[in-house]
Amino acid sequence: MILEDFFRSVGQMTDPRFRNVLMKGLALTVGLLIAVTVAMTWLVGFLVPDTLSLPFIGEVSWVDGIAWWASFLAMIVLSVVLMVPVAGAFTGIFLDDVADAVEARHYPELPPAPDVPMVETIRDSLGFFGVIVGVNLIALILFFFVGPLAPILFWVVNGYLLGREYFQMAAMRRVGRAEANRMRARHNMQIWFAGTLMAIPLSIPLVNLLIPILGAATFTHLFHRVSRK
Repeated sequence: MILEDFFRSVGQMTDPRFRNVLMKGLALTVGLLIAVTVAMTWLVGFLVPDTLSLPFIGEVSWVDGIAWWASFLAMIVLSVVLMVPVAGAFTGIFLDDVADAVEARHYPELPPAPDVPMVETIRDSLGFFGVIVGVNLIALILFFFVGPLAPILFWVVNGYLLGREYFQMAAMRRVGRAEANRMRARHNMQIWFAGTLMAIPLSIPLVNLLIPILGAATFTHLFHRVSRK
């Protein structure tokens, strides 16, 4: 049944509303990363002096240039690392649109979902971003101790996080936060498995940018399936 939820979501990836959410998330992500890169390189250029006097060497006039290029390259590398979680956080702001598209096609008998306040949506997206980054930093340390089992650890950890957050998002739209928590506790293993299915493509460049949308759609199907039971 989880695979059916997944493939029904894949089949709707050409939906214009899905593409709009992806484009908005990517545009905000690229804009933010460019702004941070420009700000950091400007700050380094402002703080590092044009020349520096070093013992036994004398006056060095290229320190600011080296510092500028080093900060620029560091921000490029950091941007690549942060692209997926930042895009996921921004896309999370618009995932209600994905759920609405899924329900309009597959559950037309449902009344419109109540609007979730934008402040609450942004708070949940930022919280999800913080959890993803924090837990993956811990997992990165553990990777050095588990060797070839590192990919499995990555999938299991992120599967739990993705399942928890996406199911919460899908359920809260219809039944509120308290009931969403109770439903998640009742169906925890199924949700974890579905989250792991989302986590596996996270290690594939470019494909990983689609995971927030695919996850929101899949867990919308999953929520409606378990709620009917």
